[in-house]
Amino acid sequence: MSPEDIQLIVALCRQRAGLKVDPARTYLIESRLGPLARRESYGSVSELIAGLRARREEPLIWALVEAMTSPETAFFRDREPFARFRDEILPTLSRMRGPETIRIWSAGCSTGQEAYSLAMIAEAGVGVETGAKVEIYGSDLSERCIEKAQAGLYNQFEVQRGLPIRQLVDHFEKVDENWRLSPRIRQRVRWRRLNLAGDLSQVGRFDVIFCRNVLCDLDEAVRPRVLEGLAAALPADGFLVLGADESPLGLTDAYRPITGRDGLFARNPAFRVAA
Repeated sequence: MSPEDIQLIVALCRQRAGLKVDPARTYLIESRLGPLARRESYGSVSELIAGLRARREEPLIWALVEAMTSPETAFFRDREPFARFRDEILPTLSRMRGPETIRIWSAGCSTGQEAYSLAMIAEAGVGVETGAKVEIYGSDLSERCIEKAQAGLYNQFEVQRGLPIRQLVDHFEKVDENWRLSPRIRQRVRWRRLNLAGDLSQVGRFDVIFCRNVLCDLDEAVRPRVLEGLAAALPADGFLVLGADESPLGLTDAYRPITGRDGLFARNPAFRVAA
């Protein structure tokens, strides 16, 4: 790839989805765009970029941007947020909401493991009030990731990463060399392709938003807008769950930290959504 090719990739990712792409990491760009080039019948990433310059087709542009998103995920990744959701957040919300539906959003869900982990916890219902209803939503920029998530089909490596054997036995069935989640768990999650850097005003309200390890992939200038878009989707007593090393502090005043709970933030009651 030429320097001009790399700069085009960097610019498209930033403009379309707020993604931060390091132009020095050419090996990463090649590894993520190589499969797309082959899928689109180009001989190389350079030929792919040449084809994009020649035609400027929107589907190809978005396929490139989607390919540059991070696919890293796992079932029950970093166990503490899931334990906290099971033992503290979900039981508390079930008492507070009563018959109202509790809505959970896995924002930037990749291939679905986080959303399905939350669905398994909701299915178990530990400490949850009788009759409580929980809806789980997963969204990602990548259409291909959403398609895989909807299928609920994972290979041996994917189920070995973080999934307790008890959960595998209870919620999966073997399909050839892969594992498929039971219809009962799959039906608990609704999926949607969504650009977090776009307009979030119509996404609805959610009691808890998981948006872990997403901010680090976004351009610094985009992070406050994304965080405030998520805050607008939270009620006054809603929670945002970020990665343990992530924080909205210094980026926006939309949240306040929960003492002793790394990565957990409540909506700041003083925050007002821009009209």
